[in-house]
Amino acid sequence: MSFSRPRHTADLGIPRLHLAIFAGLLAFFAIAPFFLYPVFLMKVMCFALFACAFNLLLGYGGLLSFGHAAFFGAASYVSAHAAKQWGLSPELCVLLGTAASAVLGLAIGSLAIRRQGIYFAMVTLAFAQMVYFISLQAPFTGGEDGIQAVPRNMLFGLFDISNDSAFYVFVFVIVFAGLFLIYRIIHSPFGQVLKAIRENEPRSVSLGYEVNRYKLAVFVMSATLAGTAGATKALVFQLASLTDVHWAMSGEVVLMSLLGGMHTVFGPILGAAIIVTMQNYFAGLGAWVTVLQGTTFVIAVMLFREGIIGVLGKLTRKQL
Repeated sequence: MSFSRPRHTADLGIPRLHLAIFAGLLAFFAIAPFFLYPVFLMKVMCFALFACAFNLLLGYGGLLSFGHAAFFGAASYVSAHAAKQWGLSPELCVLLGTAASAVLGLAIGSLAIRRQGIYFAMVTLAFAQMVYFISLQAPFTGGEDGIQAVPRNMLFGLFDISNDSAFYVFVFVIVFAGLFLIYRIIHSPFGQVLKAIRENEPRSVSLGYEVNRYKLAVFVMSATLAGTAGATKALVFQLASLTDVHWAMSGEVVLMSLLGGMHTVFGPILGAAIIVTMQNYFAGLGAWVTVLQGTTFVIAVMLFREGIIGVLGKLTRKQL
């Protein structure tokens, strides 16, 4: 009896449902600028990439970090400084910010992975607070004022993308490239080993896997992609501030991941969209926005224990 390749799987090894969802997201964000404010959409995309990068660590690596704002914010400052003080083009600014987060992730991850559970989370939080203090005191960060009026220089030194519509295309390409990369990591052999470590670490060790190497690898990957989101976000708002490295930012990305569904591919995208939309359209409520976010989180935890997308996937018996 012969077995053929499942017919629901596309040539790229991606289920047709996932291809349809990716196509839907691409179509939505391609058309949305004609109806919605481009800066708002760019913010949604940047935080969607940030949430997916964090979910790669939490949802698939099983490691809860309370310090991911360190990578997001550090890349934001490096990108903004490179654009304003060195006059570098946007693609170089994003690359430098991403590289800075990769180096920072390697340094912090090398120490953090030596602990597990709540101790791992506290170590990452402690390092994030150090990054916050440096961002507050370092001369090139602008202190409490941050780095303002960050210019959007010529792309590749040739194309003017200073206006929001042109810059939207740049952000669109970066974010979806990052999302697709995360998807491929999750569904690679490396991703399968991560899931095995998450589910049963002692068994993975007994099978001969060097668990700490895998943990460090996924930590650095997550930090690097979070840095890409932060570096891009700094150019979107033409600003890098202490908000980007504050512990509350780490809390927000945890909320985005849990709200959408941390063991799902597309959950963090929905979670990021919900949180950013609430912050944008309920900004007039001031500090009450935080209360609204907390209430939303409590309701989601009570009704959607596996996140919104996780519950939908369970009901439809589809892996989302």
